[in-house]
Amino acid sequence: MEISVKNQYQPNWESLDSRVIPEWFQNAKFGIFVHWGVYSVPSWRKLSDERFGSYAEWYYASVYGEYKNNNDDFHERIYGKDFKYREFAAKFTAELFNADFWAKTFKNAGAKYVVLTAKHHDGYCLWPTQNKHKKNWRVTDVGPNIDILGNLTDAVRKQGMKMGLYYSIIDWETNWSHRTESGYFIPEYDHQNYGIDEENYPDEILIPQLKELVQKYCPSLIFSDGGEWDLDENAAQTKEFLAWLYNEAPNKNEVVVNDRFCAGMPGKHGDYFSSEYHDVSDIVQDHVWEESRGIGGSYGFNRAENLENYSTSEQLIHELTSIVARGGNLLLNVGPTWDGRIPIIQQQRLKDIGDWLNVNGESIFETRPYHGISHAVNKFTTNGRSIYCIMDSWPNEKEIFTLSKGLDIDSIHILGMDLNLDYQIEDNKLLIKTPLIHPSKLPCQYSYVFKIKLNEV
Repeated sequence: MEISVKNQYQPNWESLDSRVIPEWFQNAKFGIFVHWGVYSVPSWRKLSDERFGSYAEWYYASVYGEYKNNNDDFHERIYGKDFKYREFAAKFTAELFNADFWAKTFKNAGAKYVVLTAKHHDGYCLWPTQNKHKKNWRVTDVGPNIDILGNLTDAVRKQGMKMGLYYSIIDWETNWSHRTESGYFIPEYDHQNYGIDEENYPDEILIPQLKELVQKYCPSLIFSDGGEWDLDENAAQTKEFLAWLYNEAPNKNEVVVNDRFCAGMPGKHGDYFSSEYHDVSDIVQDHVWEESRGIGGSYGFNRAENLENYSTSEQLIHELTSIVARGGNLLLNVGPTWDGRIPIIQQQRLKDIGDWLNVNGESIFETRPYHGISHAVNKFTTNGRSIYCIMDSWPNEKEIFTLSKGLDIDSIHILGMDLNLDYQIEDNKLLIKTPLIHPSKLPCQYSYVFKIKLNEV
């Protein structure tokens, strides 16, 4: 969408909410999230059945800090009570980080976009920020001494995918929160020695860094987080920043943002709404949305997790198809190790998803939900003159679908098989006959798709 009038968008929600989201996001459907940083060195959080209770990227707060869960003594036992969280940065070596390998892996998984944690809540920056407050807390001062965000951005774009970034709106070392008794997630020593006056935070860190990231890397997506807990929209200067982004930024015609910049924003404002591990029970179906989650129970790599803590490929594919059939995107997270490896089990899950999408991708990408057919599986998408019925298992010999209106059908087949299927329509019922197939001849695993091709009007 070209902007023809200068300052078309004003710093108020009515104006900002009038923006039409760039179409690429709704067409993309599947992206890869990458949580990587200083927390990847200890890579630990004791497992918990509590929602969000196993997030290892919260190590600063939940293992080292006072926001402990399960009385976890891991930090003191392994590293000693005097070992400071910031000391982990020197061990964040990333010597095996290969941006091209990562990008190819994500491309082969079928992803259309990638989102990297440029800065998580601990405040450590994966790019050589010029911000004076991040001296010795940025990747080129302590750690790998390379521009991780820049390298991955180049590699991802080389593979033809969109590149986005995650930016924590708050820093635990500075920002107060109502969620803890002390008002801070981390020990007093850390926020007193490393934080700044919270009143100065938006002008000295938040807005300068957001604009720096936009101007230097031109991200296609900005995933904000943490601002929705306590940060007032006026203090965070959210509306002013978004007006600048939509009117003046070099990526203004492409960028999309989520709904976590400030308190009161989730589910109300933003190009798209975001949920994680299904923390939003009733997604607004008439607004663009995205579900994010890890392959296991954590975003950051968690050494406490075992095989049973990871979703199977079948479960992840079923989740992808369910989300897309409801109009959403899936942002599936990988958590690399401190030295830059993507754990093998995570690579395997991505490969299985990519193999499935190689056969069935047309039922996912550039589609929209279809509501003119009903069936027990209730997963239908459409694109032009094609309707896709996504089945969680190999269909029965006869599958019956209920139609809300007549369909002028040209042909029906299963994606990955060059065979037109017999079908019949009686009243409002569509009966599709499935051929008997030897398991070795199945076109894919885990889910199967009827493609109903309609005649041209």
